[in-house]
Amino acid sequence: MAKGKEARVMIILECTTCIRKSENQKSPGISRYISQKNRHNTPSRLELKKFCPYCYKHTIHVEIKK
Repeated sequence: MAKGKEARVMIILECTTCIRKSENQKSPGISRYISQKNRHNTPSRLELKKFCPYCYKHTIHVEIKK
């Protein structure tokens, strides 16, 4: 049986503190992670606490649009 849409989709997670830093001053980069989520179980934007190599600490990473 064929399904209409795939449940699992690829998402990009981006550091929230690096975004704020880059607006005010020059930052070395923005931390991004690639992950998957189930569209049916989690329809809203995903927020995870991940390590940011530019901030040197664990920060909240939010899902961005591709």
